[in-house]
Amino acid sequence: MINMYSVPLAALVREFDLEIAYAATDFDTIQLTVADVARPGLQLAGYFDHFEPVRLQVMGNVEVSYLEKLSEAERAMTLDRFFSYRSPAILLTRYNPLDPVCLKMAKKHDVTILRSHEATSTIVSAIIAYLSAELAPRITRHGVLMEVYGEGVLVLGESGLGKSEAAVELLKRGHRMIADDAVEIRKVSGGSLIGSAPALIRNYVELRGIGIVNVAKLFGMGAVKTENEINLVVNVVKWDDHQVYDRMGLEDQHMDILGVQVPMNTIPITPGRNLAVILEVAAMNNRQRKMGYNPAKEFTEQMDRYFQENSPL
Repeated sequence: MINMYSVPLAALVREFDLEIAYAATDFDTIQLTVADVARPGLQLAGYFDHFEPVRLQVMGNVEVSYLEKLSEAERAMTLDRFFSYRSPAILLTRYNPLDPVCLKMAKKHDVTILRSHEATSTIVSAIIAYLSAELAPRITRHGVLMEVYGEGVLVLGESGLGKSEAAVELLKRGHRMIADDAVEIRKVSGGSLIGSAPALIRNYVELRGIGIVNVAKLFGMGAVKTENEINLVVNVVKWDDHQVYDRMGLEDQHMDILGVQVPMNTIPITPGRNLAVILEVAAMNNRQRKMGYNPAKEFTEQMDRYFQENSPL
């Protein structure tokens, strides 16, 4: 199930250490629901077609200097109309002074005004990046996410197949764990997925017969990671003698997660198979494929050449 998120304005203020010049009466409940921010140059000039008041409005030197050139009556009329749309907040950058008329209209329409010492372009790009990550479409999957040789490997499968045990073996081999049992997956761009662990269970792994283990304290902080891009999905299944499994690796498998096609391997498991070693090989093989090398294709071409050269005329 995909969850849609919002970001409290108060969280944005804390994240970027913004000064609250005026707090609206509903400041604690204001939510940001879009990642884009706006610079209201055209709106201050009176053009409100296609205006999106749900965005955070950022006013820099250009907007402030334009308002200063207006008479007090013109400024009051302009800001009265602008504030009437009740955007989540108005952010003044470069610590531009808060005009008394602006403060008066903010109080009249109960709109929050914030200030920052950062340059406009700097704070705008940082806020967009932050909101894009926080508001990204996301989904939670049951599985384990590990960083193996730099590749984010998402291990899926039924309970009891040894996913957590394989994760511990990978930890002993020097790899890092991002999440066990539940993996929160965010789509941060058109083709990129970021996986992380829910805060409640972060750094913990469950081993049947032993119980809950704190990976960070047992293996050290170097054994855990907060988040990682998902580069490969490994679907672990029970071995079925009636199923035909790909032995050559010529069939490209993918799993659709939030509209992103992620390379996938299906690994059948029987007692005695070392899943941790298989995951290491899968990660390295996926890395080779991304670099343009396909061993299965190379092997097939080599076999074809051999039979062509040794076949009777």
